[in-house]
Amino acid sequence: MKANILVYDVGSTYTKGAAFCLADGKLTFLARGQHPTTLEDINVGARGAEAEIRAKGVEFAPDTVRFSSCSAAGGLRMVAMGFMPRVTAKAAKEVAMTAGARVMEVVSADEPPEFREEVLREIKPDIILLSGGTDGGDMANVLENADIICKVHGEGTVILGCNKFAQREAAEKFRAAGIECIRVPNILPTIHELNVKPARIAIHEQFINQITHAKGLKEFRDTLADQTVIPTPGAVLLASELLAKGSYEQEGVGGVILVDIGGATTDIHSALPELIDMNIEERGLVVSNEKQFSYRTVEGNLGLRVSATGIPEAVGDKAILRAMDHDYGLTPEDVESYVDLLEAHNDHIPADEKEACLDRALAACAADVAIRRHAGYYAKEADPVMGIMAGAPMGRDLRNVRQVLCVGGIFLHCRGEERENIVRRTFDNPGISLLPLNDPDIWFDEDYILYAMGVLAQHYPEEVLSYMKEHVIKK
Repeated sequence: MKANILVYDVGSTYTKGAAFCLADGKLTFLARGQHPTTLEDINVGARGAEAEIRAKGVEFAPDTVRFSSCSAAGGLRMVAMGFMPRVTAKAAKEVAMTAGARVMEVVSADEPPEFREEVLREIKPDIILLSGGTDGGDMANVLENADIICKVHGEGTVILGCNKFAQREAAEKFRAAGIECIRVPNILPTIHELNVKPARIAIHEQFINQITHAKGLKEFRDTLADQTVIPTPGAVLLASELLAKGSYEQEGVGGVILVDIGGATTDIHSALPELIDMNIEERGLVVSNEKQFSYRTVEGNLGLRVSATGIPEAVGDKAILRAMDHDYGLTPEDVESYVDLLEAHNDHIPADEKEACLDRALAACAADVAIRRHAGYYAKEADPVMGIMAGAPMGRDLRNVRQVLCVGGIFLHCRGEERENIVRRTFDNPGISLLPLNDPDIWFDEDYILYAMGVLAQHYPEEVLSYMKEHVIKK
């Protein structure tokens, strides 16, 4: 069986490749390979990953098509400027969720103009997301922010997603100042509604432009079937969305929680298809709205290498010792020494079972914190002003989810109960969190190809969904 599809993932450290055969409507995974990412010529790393696949006995058909995701650029620096602070922060997070951007600062009308100007000068953002005002609402703040941006006049691109009645005048200001501006529909057309997709697409295009320039990807991009490189977190999220809601011809598996533990961050995705048809009044105000079909949270200080010290800072050294599945008589000082080692040497591989056990405990604590922050909770006290009763469910409701999918190197390097317990302990002890009421099924991205599933979902949704249901969730 020859491969006729190859999907790359260009990372800052490694370029990975996954080879598939698509024949008679069936997708078959053949092999994966990786090679250190070569910044001087991305194609060298890509060819190296492909060579490793060939070394495993996989042959490629002459008409093989290639696709790719990428996380090598590290994300565009983004500053969000808006009217109301909590709403602007919410909108900015949702826009940046899968687009390849990092929200560095959120500023609102509450901050004086001098502070907003200082933020732009210090951060020098690649992207400025200029929001503010529902359609027909505030215009003055948008135009004030436009003047501030023109005054600073950095190299960044402005994504103009504000009150539609203010857009023309703001765009004219940017045009006169020689600042690149991309107009998109208002990301907050009403107080009940977020419309983030157009802005997300615009930022994605800027992400592609950046990595093409910074990483020399032009020639690499020319080899791809659709000339598109999807940000890796977005690709993973696309796979979980397809798995949850299904396709035109097939049902999905229902609600999915995706736990992605990496070296720098711990990301939690959830896709709840029962929320797709909810009307905007049922969703509630945007500022407190977690009733979206697809939702992602990122814990930037909880990682197993780059940000390892953030885990004991979040839970305490003793919590990590309690999470260990074997007792090696370690002390809090041992935990501190180990996480310091991990941050200093991001490529560290556990030297023995004791260190491997510590890695699993760190992962368990990172997952526990991240999952609980992602999920909603039962209100502890009544709030008559907000109309909230004690015990009322608040936030993201995951109680009916049956499928949990785990992604990350830690899950590839351990097996059996040791692996499952990294996340099982959280679901066994939900406390006040709105976690699954019944024991969910826990699955693992055994072949480390979920990014490829998300990339291919844009082209072969039926075949990808069938493959995931059989080989990932294994229904």
